[in-house]
Amino acid sequence: MTKLQRKYQLTKPLTDELMKRISDAHGIYGFQKIQLAPSLDAITVEWDATRFSVEKMENALHSAGIPIATA
Repeated sequence: MTKLQRKYQLTKPLTDELMKRISDAHGIYGFQKIQLAPSLDAITVEWDATRFSVEKMENALHSAGIPIATA
């Protein structure tokens, strides 16, 4: 397994609903860790690169309703 990690800015303020979406995203197969930054405006995602390319991982986050800024 190859682990990759990337940090993303959240494009919307953190709410209870967004916290639930982030928590639920931990159950997506291939995600290893999703950590909220202390500033509460960004997340760091760690995933199994044999399961997801960067693009597919970002699409999975968007599909989960997590508003991230992509390059």
